[in-house]
Amino acid sequence: MSLVELIVQADERGLAASGVACLDRCLPLLADEGEVLRPLWSGVADGQETWAPRLAVAREAMEAAVISDETAILVRKMLAAAPSEWAAEPLRGWSDSCSVVALEIHQQFDVVGDRVIGAPGTVESGAYSGWVERCRTGVAAGPDGEPGIGPFVAGPLVSGELRRQIQILEILAETAGAAGLRQALDLSTEGQRVLRAVVSRRARARN
Repeated sequence: MSLVELIVQADERGLAASGVACLDRCLPLLADEGEVLRPLWSGVADGQETWAPRLAVAREAMEAAVISDETAILVRKMLAAAPSEWAAEPLRGWSDSCSVVALEIHQQFDVVGDRVIGAPGTVESGAYSGWVERCRTGVAAGPDGEPGIGPFVAGPLVSGELRRQIQILEILAETAGAAGLRQALDLSTEGQRVLRAVVSRRARARN
């Protein structure tokens, strides 16, 4: 099942967790703000009861962060766009947008062979929309079955991010309660470590 199909079928818990996880994996762009979304995971676990107040706390913490990089600002905007209402349709639209933004950000930092795709710090929402959407719908495939478009395949960052998004939605659909959320958080933390390492390498290369 494609990523888009999984998002269409997900319930409120899966949609909220998927959106939070996408932003969580992009937090290395915000330097020292790596834990800012952890309380929001508890809001996902509690559902309607605490989602809105925990979202407000996360937004306040994110707004207080000093951010100048355009890509990091995009992550903050996506958190600001999160619906306070615990309902499937608004959460579905937000989760879908977070999915696209996270893939675009990973695309920006990705490398295919010796070719860097995108320019760090300059990505805008929609910059890779056609390419990314084909990966999300499962239409595009490279010679080895990896997501791609035409003769080009996605690099390791995009492939890994796409895989994690799919796995998280599948886990949450199949595993109820805290166990499913723990697995989703573990996957997200793994992805966060990967992007943090890439961001650190880029920073050292510029210095």
